[in-house]
Amino acid sequence: MESREKSLKAASVEVARQFKSLVDADDIESIKHFQNLILGRLQDGNAVLSHFNDYSEQCYAAVSGEIAKNARLLKSMKSDLDYIFQKLRSMKARISATYPDAFSDDSVSKILDQRPDLEMPQQ
Repeated sequence: MESREKSLKAASVEVARQFKSLVDADDIESIKHFQNLILGRLQDGNAVLSHFNDYSEQCYAAVSGEIAKNARLLKSMKSDLDYIFQKLRSMKARISATYPDAFSDDSVSKILDQRPDLEMPQQ
């Protein structure tokens, strides 16, 4: 049994030596050097991205309240303008009913309300 183990060990040592002779040691060192260089660049890139993410998060936190406030203001303004245009349309309808000749020209009626419908998608 012991001689068998010795022969197996000797065979494995010989196989390892043969594999080592297939690859040049300088090539392996060159590969290790390039791997370390790439690793360093990737770590630098990750550090830069991490810093950018932190900075972006701080900037968003600084302006998110103002953005929300402006969004509420725009919604309020839209509501007010919708109410104003509704009132103008009803006033125009009453004037047209009372004075049929007031808006007799079709071009005038088309000019009066040309605001785009912002709710409908544009083509």
